Amino acid sequence: MLTPITDKSVIVTGASKGIGRGIARVFARHGGRVLVAGRDMAAAEATVAEIVAAGGTAFAMRGDVARWDDMQALAAAAVARHGGIDILVSNAGIYPGRTIEAMTGADWDAVLDPNLKGNFHAVRACLPALKASGAGRIVMISSITGPITGVAGWSHYGASKAGMLGFMRGAALEFAPHGITVNAVLPGNITVESSADFTPDRVAAMNEAIPLGRLGEVEDIAHAALFLASREASYITGQTIVVDGGQVLPEVSA
Repeated sequence: MLTPITDKSVIVTGASKGIGRGIARVFARHGGRVLVAGRDMAAAEATVAEIVAAGGTAFAMRGDVARWDDMQALAAAAVARHGGIDILVSNAGIYPGRTIEAMTGADWDAVLDPNLKGNFHAVRACLPALKASGAGRIVMISSITGPITGVAGWSHYGASKAGMLGFMRGAALEFAPHGITVNAVLPGNITVESSADFTPDRVAAMNEAIPLGRLGEVEDIAHAALFLASREASYITGQTIVVDGGQVLPEVSA
């Protein structure tokens, strides 16, 4: 059993829906005081209401990771409300489809700004408080897409998620003297709100491609992130955990 993160101050970016929402719920369930950050304030407040109804502690704040001023404000709010920052889960990101042939520089920037630069903004804004914590934890939510696999039409997304891991390794080295660990979770196909739009045939095909036979749940990612944020993971830094039901394992035989 992991040591509870009771009263730890936690920021989760992109926490108004999807994987981020699941992470916020799980971290609050295990004692964390969570700042639920997102661009959709109504959805963020709904996440907070769910956490509070379950007996957890959380508050919502609007923030766009692509905007440096927003990240500074989020960090300041967490310090003011919860006395510091112990854990940052950098999750926010977008994944619009666009082929390279059709892609413009603006399309590229529209993905790289929140997914990669936004990750930098969140980390840099929280760094002073994480250093003051003495045992800070940074968990980045990357993807199997980019670091391991590729998807046609998602080259900009893949580049952002692979770039995140290069940043993670450099940050792990820089922050280690301050007792801060920096790691990443790489999700495979996960059931989120938009999955309701999938046809039964598409779901069946996706399940068939996964050795464990099912799409992942947001809690699968949240529990991996919780481990990396725990006291038990204090000697792990600069590493990745793939959470994909074995999706990347099969090899086509001759």
